[in-house]
Amino acid sequence: MTTPGKDWSRRAALGLIGGTLLLPAAAIGGGAARTLSGRAFGTDWRITAPPGVGIAQFAPALDALFAGIDAQLSPWRTDSAVSRFNAAPAGAATADPALTEVTAAALDIARRSGGAFEPTIGPLVARWGFGPIARGGAPDWRALSVGPHGVTKSRGDLTLDPCGIAKGWALDRAAELLREAGMTDLLFDLGGEFVAVGQHPEARDWRVAVEAPIPGLPAPAALRLPTGTAVATSGTIAQSYVLGQRRYGHIIDPGTRAPATGALRSVTVVATDAMTADGWATALFAAGDTAGPDIARTHDIDALFLFEDDGRLREMRSGAISALIL
Repeated sequence: MTTPGKDWSRRAALGLIGGTLLLPAAAIGGGAARTLSGRAFGTDWRITAPPGVGIAQFAPALDALFAGIDAQLSPWRTDSAVSRFNAAPAGAATADPALTEVTAAALDIARRSGGAFEPTIGPLVARWGFGPIARGGAPDWRALSVGPHGVTKSRGDLTLDPCGIAKGWALDRAAELLREAGMTDLLFDLGGEFVAVGQHPEARDWRVAVEAPIPGLPAPAALRLPTGTAVATSGTIAQSYVLGQRRYGHIIDPGTRAPATGALRSVTVVATDAMTADGWATALFAAGDTAGPDIARTHDIDALFLFEDDGRLREMRSGAISALIL
């Protein structure tokens, strides 16, 4: 199983809201929403559904799904598909379907972001105290490829770290499982990333609050999530430490090979699937104060950027995110 306490997504969080209050479950008319929760990948998951929906029956299937994904994509496990790939020589291929699909998406975001998303960043993440991939050479996503035989690498010392995108893929698979089982209305939260299906029982879109990236401040924004949308946030609040007078976050800037710095504190992305939201939130945060918003505008990404100026938050928006902010 995943190393206890290790969230291999390294993700900042959002919170579920009902009405105008930040609540652990949405308040609904004459009765509370039904919730089902558990643990996966070193973090919490929770389903919120209308009253009367029998969601407890899905717990075994979800546990099995997450256990299988953990065995494929967790870099904390030495026996996972990604760890075996990392230990393989140059030219070796893995046909693991999950690893292949996630890597293909990661390489697409790496290309479109100009390398701000770097799926081979693992050794640098570990060097700064945030990850398990201690071995490996210089990151270079261009040394990875996806083809008919799966994922291959042109350098034996290259290591793949799917943490910036894999949890989103897992969330998509979980929501897909529930939809195929006949659930038509639910909000699925996996470690602060959300997928919305259908509507809230009050016949409106589901809502989530964006967590303030500065401790002690109230939630700076709330979002509505129409059916078929997902949201993820990257920032410094989830995992960081202070050394001397500086705070070091878990997201590494591939250009400087050090934790991303500047005034940018978090990036929230809404997309049609959680894997895309997850990957782009990571990429835009790593890109930094200026390049992040520029990349978002270039690719018309629905994103909310939060910057810190003298202890206060300043926001910047891109794409159609304004239409989703309440």
